[in-house]
Amino acid sequence: MSDSAITPVFVRLKLSLLRNGLRQSGGRKAAYIASAVCALLFAALQLIGLIALRGHAHAESVVVLAVAVLGLGWAVMPLFFPSGDETLDPTRLVMLPLRPRPLVRALLVASLVGIGPLFTLCLLIGSVVAVARGGAAFAVGVVAVVLALLVCVALARAVAAANVRLLTSRKGRDLAVLSGLVIAIGAQVVNFGAQRLGASGLGELDPAAAVLQWVPPASALGAVHAVGEGSYGLALAQLALTGGALAALLAVWSRHLTRLMTSPDGSTLPAAGTAARERTSTGLGRLLPAGRTGTVMERSLRYVWRDPKTKAAWVTSLAIGLIVPVFNAWQGTGSVYFACFAAGMLGIQMYNQFGQDSSAFWMVAMTISSTRDAYVELRARALALLLITLPYATLVTFVTTAMLGDWRRLPEALGLSFALLGAMLATGAWTSARFPYSIPQEGHKNVAPGQAGLAWISIFGGMIAAAVLCAPVIALTIWLNLSAEGDDWTWLLLPVGTGYAAALTAVGLRFAAPQTARRLPEILAAVSKG
Repeated sequence: MSDSAITPVFVRLKLSLLRNGLRQSGGRKAAYIASAVCALLFAALQLIGLIALRGHAHAESVVVLAVAVLGLGWAVMPLFFPSGDETLDPTRLVMLPLRPRPLVRALLVASLVGIGPLFTLCLLIGSVVAVARGGAAFAVGVVAVVLALLVCVALARAVAAANVRLLTSRKGRDLAVLSGLVIAIGAQVVNFGAQRLGASGLGELDPAAAVLQWVPPASALGAVHAVGEGSYGLALAQLALTGGALAALLAVWSRHLTRLMTSPDGSTLPAAGTAARERTSTGLGRLLPAGRTGTVMERSLRYVWRDPKTKAAWVTSLAIGLIVPVFNAWQGTGSVYFACFAAGMLGIQMYNQFGQDSSAFWMVAMTISSTRDAYVELRARALALLLITLPYATLVTFVTTAMLGDWRRLPEALGLSFALLGAMLATGAWTSARFPYSIPQEGHKNVAPGQAGLAWISIFGGMIAAAVLCAPVIALTIWLNLSAEGDDWTWLLLPVGTGYAAALTAVGLRFAAPQTARRLPEILAAVSKG
């Protein structure tokens, strides 16, 4: 096969992969169609919004920043979603007699097939319409759209090729857990930025845009605006910068492809010494209680560190639990009571305790022969969770209080946080035994098909019950704050909330233990379904 004939073959291969993937199940087809419709609808609305921005004094700043963020998204996409596109793994082509340069060209063209490139194309076209003035600017805009689109795709491919050994290994896939953190932080940053822009206007974007107009692919759109202003030399320099970035990315991509095609894969083979050290390391075990309690605690903590799904849930909860109160305090709209968000997010981790074990729960079930065994198992899991949640919830409360300067309310905020955490531990232990469900080990789903109802009952039903259980402490807090002399006694909320939390946790574990011992076969069947 000639080099020129490779490109259409790869385009057909990409289309076949998309088509065959949709044939696997009706659910996957429905999810793909729904996501495609949402993405295209959002792209159309964005296109209309950019066109409406035409003639605005700060249109260039908005466009440059939008394209820069778009390029950043293309760069990090392969790291956070390595399984989103099967063609991102070039090691599947190692056995084919292909040279790097034709292969790069074929993969680049094939990469233009998909929802992502179409969304990017719509945004780029709308950006050109927003900033172009005159026929010359629109002519340059055509070149700018092509260059920016190719830079985005080449950037994603170069990043994927440079990290493909990592991304296809077990530990490398753990990078996907950062997506929850990035989304959580990004949402709050966007919210904060939108509020600042609403108060100060789009002129706040000008300093950042002045820098980013020299960063590809945003520099291509800067060239369109420069032509409209008559700065042809500036436009030529920005287009040349974008073209140079494309050439550099293609060269890096080609070099990594050559290395992947010709070198062995030793990235997943740990050194014998390292493996031996990991097997003999017992540092964590020495710090935990002896017997079954310490063993269960160590196993739960290792799940948090090693299991991708468990780690993803913890990273997301830790991030959001800190971001929500801190960002609100930073904006001057927060309250010390927002610190309870940390305890609430981390308390969710107590729900579906057996589901994280998946099919391995049968080994745990073999060790539970009585209500006492079930109680010790649940208590140890709750203690492992408390090792992280108690200091973290306390830290978030102190940070939020310090940012607001409202130290008088620190005891009551801590008391409420501890009471909420205790209520969620109690209800989480009970719902783990009564409404268990499986967590699939592969893919991005957190609930096995057909068990969504169980998950909703377990999590949201348990959270409602936890809120009801916290009602006495909440009512006491309100009464003390409304009372004329209550301010002198609000410090009591800390010991009251702490004691109430301990009592709730103990009672919840006592109620959950008989359920766990009696329903072991049903729990095992439910959590092994995925």
